[in-house]
Amino acid sequence: MTAANVSRAMALSAPTVHEMIKRLESDGFIERDERKRISFTAEGLAVARDVASRHRLVERFLVDVLGIPWYEVHTEAARIDRSVSPMVLEKMREAIGTATTCPHGHPIAVGQRVRCGTRLADVPVGERITMLRFENEQDEIVRSLHAAGARLGLTGVVERNDDEAVVVESPEGLHTELSPRVAATVAVWASVSTPGPPANATPIAPR
Repeated sequence: MTAANVSRAMALSAPTVHEMIKRLESDGFIERDERKRISFTAEGLAVARDVASRHRLVERFLVDVLGIPWYEVHTEAARIDRSVSPMVLEKMREAIGTATTCPHGHPIAVGQRVRCGTRLADVPVGERITMLRFENEQDEIVRSLHAAGARLGLTGVVERNDDEAVVVESPEGLHTELSPRVAATVAVWASVSTPGPPANATPIAPR
């Protein structure tokens, strides 16, 4: 992974990413090799797993228990996830029951992510897809996904994929049109020849 990869994946400017990386490196959470490739230190990986799991759990609680829309929950969770005590986190975990993912499709237990999937922006016309994850949770991006009718578990066929738009038509007649930039943040399962994704590829259900 490089700074350029992070910049593209998170839809952030290069200067913003470089400043973030410098701070993380200074704090001992990441290190870079001679080719500027980034990797976690042991301490950094442990912190990252804790931060991600805590945030995803809070997001799921806010959606399932408090009814906050999935496309607005990321910022709300970020305001409170660092200050929640272990006791409150455990109560939240009990409240969400058997849910295993955040509202954007990422596993609450970090490291148990579904490995299959590709970027929607890379799927050719004619392929059938199922939406698995929304990789970027920035407000602008998730709100555009919601406005276009995108949701986890949505199935359909890619009817258009060019420099201007990626369009998915669902069996119910839903027309989902995304910009290539936003489509690049949607992880999907895709196949022409099989009727649906393998059983272990779809642990995510719309909630």
